[in-house]
Amino acid sequence: MGDDLIRDADGGMERLRTIMAALRDPDAGCPWDIEQDFDSIAPYTLEEAYEVADAIAQKDWPGLSGELGDLLLQVVYHSQMAEEAGHFTFDDVVRGISDKMVDRHPHVFGDDNRNKSAEQQTKDWEAAKAAERGTAGVLDGVALALPALTRAVKLQKRAARVGFDWPSTSEVIDKIAEESRELVEARDGLGPDEVAEEFGDLLFVMANLARHLSVDPEEALRAANSKFTRRFASIEAALAAQGKTPAESDLAEMDALWDAAKAGEKIPE
Repeated sequence: MGDDLIRDADGGMERLRTIMAALRDPDAGCPWDIEQDFDSIAPYTLEEAYEVADAIAQKDWPGLSGELGDLLLQVVYHSQMAEEAGHFTFDDVVRGISDKMVDRHPHVFGDDNRNKSAEQQTKDWEAAKAAERGTAGVLDGVALALPALTRAVKLQKRAARVGFDWPSTSEVIDKIAEESRELVEARDGLGPDEVAEEFGDLLFVMANLARHLSVDPEEALRAANSKFTRRFASIEAALAAQGKTPAESDLAEMDALWDAAKAGEKIPE
């Protein structure tokens, strides 16, 4: 039955779970899959999540289908290892998230008023999460593995809920100026550890400014990366037309080509 299901194109979720169990079979499975554990698979889980986000950013819908499959495999993989260790099963995972979605949407599945703004629903969601954390610290539960800028914003949001926050962007910008001065002082008179610390402080405050401006710092930096990549490619193309490479150019020439690429991107009014 198992082999028939594995080869059944319409076997659905049960087919994938059966395939994963077969790969992890200690006697007949794949040696690589058998050797893996939670720690070794976790980086792949993060990578697949980023690839999903990348497919969405590129509006690559056929690609997104494949990337979502890769991400789903990660859930099945972790669940299979957890079941083998006696921690929980895939069904526990499904039951848990289903119960959570019902409990956190009383305006859909319960008696709460549905006529709420998205902002109010977000507040209710966060209140439900806080209630689940119980007596845990305000900042407890913010995942360490998040991208650093994203984690900074989440930590700041948690602190802001209990009143630990600047009232406006003006104070944040003043703090940026202060941290910038401290970074310069560290650069001029202290060691690399202090420079790194002050640089981290500056990035943290920049993330706070992004939060106050309702800007996602990760998205903003990704956009800046894309812009840099696009404009540098223009420099390379312009140099190639002259039979040159960037290594055969100099900063002044490349800076002029950068300005030309920048000007070329402006939309005529």
